[in-house]
Amino acid sequence: MFSNLQGKSLYRVMSACCGSAFMLYGYDAGVLGGIQATPQFHAAIGNPQGVYMIPIIASIYNLAAAIMSLAVTLFGMSLGRRKTILLGDFLICVGAALQASTYSVAQIIVGRIICGCGIGCIASAVPTYMAEMSLEAKERGPEVCWQLALLISGVALAYWIDLGFVAGLETRPWLWRIPLALQACFAIFSAGGLIFLPDTPRWYYYRGRIEEADACLARLHALPVQHEHVQAQKAEVLASINEEDNAKFNLWMLFWDTSDYQVGRRLRTSFLILFAQQFLGINMLVYFATSIFLQLGYSPFLSGVLAAVMNTVFAIASYPPVWYIEKIGRRAMMLWTALGCGVCMLIYVILTTLEHQTTATGWCAVAFILLYMVVFGFGWLGPPWIYGPEIAPLKYRHVAGGLAACGEWLSTWVMVFGGGSGIEAVGPKIFIWPLICCFLAAAYVYWWCPETTGRTLEEIDYLFAKKDIRDRMDTEGIGRAGGLRRASVQSVEKDGANSSDEGKVYVEDVKHREV
Repeated sequence: MFSNLQGKSLYRVMSACCGSAFMLYGYDAGVLGGIQATPQFHAAIGNPQGVYMIPIIASIYNLAAAIMSLAVTLFGMSLGRRKTILLGDFLICVGAALQASTYSVAQIIVGRIICGCGIGCIASAVPTYMAEMSLEAKERGPEVCWQLALLISGVALAYWIDLGFVAGLETRPWLWRIPLALQACFAIFSAGGLIFLPDTPRWYYYRGRIEEADACLARLHALPVQHEHVQAQKAEVLASINEEDNAKFNLWMLFWDTSDYQVGRRLRTSFLILFAQQFLGINMLVYFATSIFLQLGYSPFLSGVLAAVMNTVFAIASYPPVWYIEKIGRRAMMLWTALGCGVCMLIYVILTTLEHQTTATGWCAVAFILLYMVVFGFGWLGPPWIYGPEIAPLKYRHVAGGLAACGEWLSTWVMVFGGGSGIEAVGPKIFIWPLICCFLAAAYVYWWCPETTGRTLEEIDYLFAKKDIRDRMDTEGIGRAGGLRRASVQSVEKDGANSSDEGKVYVEDVKHREV
């Protein structure tokens, strides 16, 4: 179907398919939030008792996603980025059918677990897929920010759809099932396109599938395979693979990294940056928005409207980074917005714990929740998702993607289960927890996260290399603008990589152009 597409047209189709998968990711995260408090939903699953049951139903999805994200680190490289997303789409369809047809707590928990596994695959593979498909460093940040903006649009869409269907529950008590069934629509659209698309050139090259990699790279450039731009990027990727083959990894390096290219630190950062993201409190607000507004004294209908408005504001705030991330930089955006989120959360906690509550304090608290969503959406939504995959070595990028998604989902599970229980038990005081984490996250970014904006994925290896390795890379040309092509020839000749006839022709061709 898409075999004739190339260049920007091919990239846009990939973006649309991945965007649908990420919008599904957001829709899936928000869809239960608008119906989990309704009497009709409770009655359909047997009126479960206990303060922990609904938080368990909501959060088990996140735990399943975390476990599947870890599993992706084991099979992600052999399966590939594209097929991992397709697996996620399939699991979502199965899980959506189980949830929409549920008549028991057990069935909806199983459905949530299966959907969580699907989202674990999607969250692990989509950022890596789109980052590796980018031809220029300046495309990478905006593209992943666009995917994340669609994700939050999915959350907002879920709340508005919930609001519409919940309004009719009095006469049609089964209407809450339709929003759950709609999850499958996003998955079907995503899979329907991806099944005809290629995997990434970098994955093909690493797996030794040179002809497929060349063809994919040529299609992305909309140029012949032998064109100098195609061959130059091929040379850059192969040079990076040759360097990474010398970077050995073991699990101990995640805790004590002594490798030349700081592989352990880079994988650890991929996990921690998204683990920290959720401890800022975002999903406590997304999952339990209706309950939070109910505690502020608003009616159930107005609480539902405010929850939908809050997530719509969040979605709108997530679009400007598409244009600003390459101008401001990942590190600066995360640092300053973490501090901004901390200030908003501090004021919210103060307002909601005053001894004498008034209409004014309630609406001021709502205003600072909305401001928090704007600040978080600008600086802590997209940049962490970009940062993890782009700092990882190609050889372990699937591991970084899995660890990043695992960090996201593991901390989401902690925050949703613990936060949901805490909101019921102690009210707004529970937000002291993410308040502290906002300032800790800012400190982590300041001390441990170097800026990667404007660098190619291969140049980031140079950024993390030890000084003696960096000196050698400087000598060979790696890390300097325009030097990667020359370094790739030296690496291929020295290490004997790609010693096939096709590889020799490509080396001689690059040499000729250098002369």
